Amino acid sequence: MKVLRFGRAAAVISVAALALTACGTDSATDEPAATTGENGAAESTVTGTLTGAGASSQGAAMTAWQSGFTAANPDATLQYSPDGSGAGREAFLAGGVQFAGSDAYLDEEEHAAAVEVCGPEGAFNIPAYIAPIAVAFNLPGVDEVNMDAETIASVFRGDITNWNDEALVAQNEGVDLPDLAITVVHRSDESGTTENFVDYLSQAAPEVWTDEVSGDWPAEIVAENAQGTNGVVSTTSGTEGAITYTDASAVGDLGQVLVQVGEENVALTPEAASLAVEVAEPAEVEGAPEVDMSYNLTRDTTESGAYPIVLISYHVYCTTYADQETVDLVKAFGSYAISEEGQADAADSAGNAPISETLREQAQAAIDSITVAS
Repeated sequence: MKVLRFGRAAAVISVAALALTACGTDSATDEPAATTGENGAAESTVTGTLTGAGASSQGAAMTAWQSGFTAANPDATLQYSPDGSGAGREAFLAGGVQFAGSDAYLDEEEHAAAVEVCGPEGAFNIPAYIAPIAVAFNLPGVDEVNMDAETIASVFRGDITNWNDEALVAQNEGVDLPDLAITVVHRSDESGTTENFVDYLSQAAPEVWTDEVSGDWPAEIVAENAQGTNGVVSTTSGTEGAITYTDASAVGDLGQVLVQVGEENVALTPEAASLAVEVAEPAEVEGAPEVDMSYNLTRDTTESGAYPIVLISYHVYCTTYADQETVDLVKAFGSYAISEEGQADAADSAGNAPISETLREQAQAAIDSITVAS
């Protein structure tokens, strides 16, 4: 059995970004693991360098977590490279980083691959970051536009090509929609944001969006594209008439679509995102350990006030690591990120929806179960 060969595939990610210099940790000592207080925040310190890679959607939250974690653990360093969910999972499964941030949970094949790196129980997913995906646009003088699922799907398929199309005008009485071409901007890289967005389109507008749900944009739909969250926001911001999908934390000054749910148009808010997660069903993925916390969202919900284009971004950890120092670092960071304090820090920075107390308790139990490989 192969266990925890961190560093053997460090070339998968940016060496400069992560500065990987050794297996496990850079300078871990024999200090005990961080303990947690009533709110789950670290009270004692750990040392060493913890490395992660993955979802760019977690970028703003991760910056806050880096600050909070190192403040509680001044002798520890947290490095995270926002290369995208697919790249993060690839790096993790290659042993290049100690955890991954991912906008999609590990699938059956990935769970099988995790056994090679993490030991016989493999790896598990923890919902650490919950956020709505904004449908954002650049339309001077217009801040909000109402759209139902069929209209959103038609726009992104290229079937609706102008902002004053009848379908848009009918849903936006009193809004001066210009005679301006719509430029669709999508992610060029494999992305959990893409997968969550097209999953919504597939479930909520199945007659319009017939393409397979995937982290890759459908090849047959030709549109503008850009790398990562910052890339699509930058391209949209610089293109009058453009529309894209992106994590809410990155929207900036762009306008936002209010999504029709039932008979009402719902804006993206932390509360609306949390409500959508409350009706999610646990995913049952073959090969996942008992502590895994993966969920399938109900995208076509008619729940009043729920915003259905929601992203659950996970932290992916091994069930076992090669040494106690690494276990201590992972537990300390994992516990802080899901703690009340950690979730509040992230929300202040990224505007995400804090996880519920029930999810926090389950996630803490999973993190507490991480051990040293025997």
